Amino acid sequence: MSGTLYVCATPIGNLNDISKRLRDTLEMADLIAAEDTRHSGKLLSYLGIEKPCISYFTHNRRGHGEVILAALLEGKNVVLMSDAGTPAISDPGEELVADCAAQNIPVIAVPGPCAAIAGLVVSGLPTGRFVFEGFLSTQRKGRMERLAELQYEKRTMIFYEAPHKLVRTLTDFVDTFGTERKISLCREMTKLHEETLRMTMGEALQYFTENVPRGEFVLIVGGTEEKPAEWEEMTIEAHFSMLLEDGMSKMDAVKKVAAERGIPKRDVYDRVMK
Repeated sequence: MSGTLYVCATPIGNLNDISKRLRDTLEMADLIAAEDTRHSGKLLSYLGIEKPCISYFTHNRRGHGEVILAALLEGKNVVLMSDAGTPAISDPGEELVADCAAQNIPVIAVPGPCAAIAGLVVSGLPTGRFVFEGFLSTQRKGRMERLAELQYEKRTMIFYEAPHKLVRTLTDFVDTFGTERKISLCREMTKLHEETLRMTMGEALQYFTENVPRGEFVLIVGGTEEKPAEWEEMTIEAHFSMLLEDGMSKMDAVKKVAAERGIPKRDVYDRVMK
């Protein structure tokens, strides 16, 4: 009979957020799989718990994932924890959970702190329907493509961002959502210098251009009330065909598709002329 994988949320700053259930689960575990064993070691030391630990993060998830699965199949109980917050949210834990599900290994959540939800509930923006986006791509092309897809998203959006990338991200937000879209910027959640700023995109960009961002950020972006243009939900080819049906010449249609979508004419030409 296999053991159980316990997906354990840990404090995102304030150690008083440790629950009795988390403590009890750590004490009964046979093995702890942690994003950073040095970081988890400090938490275990604080709790007075000594357990075997194995690191499990993006670059070793395959090799160490097999070791963890083998331990579970041997009947050992394993705790999965990240450096802070809920595992499997913006970290490789989701793959381990999927592997366990595929092999019918029990997975139990030990809920607790989550920066995304903490930021959402203090944002002052609608919480009934939301979408979690996590960290955007570090490559500008991929980042802007994703933001373009979210331009007419009606639900509240949640992003994570590091302080040294914040101004860049806010600049891209303004380019995509405009200066008047509402945003809440939550930094250092549950920590000594916790702060939530509620403002427009334009105000946020100006503020952090003039003030150096400090601490990790949760960005809560309000959804839109605007309706997308007719072509927004079309492929490039369908967009092009619609303009031809309206009587536009092929080259003029290529230019208009490129202008409306904000992409090079050559990209449109290659898609529709070949």
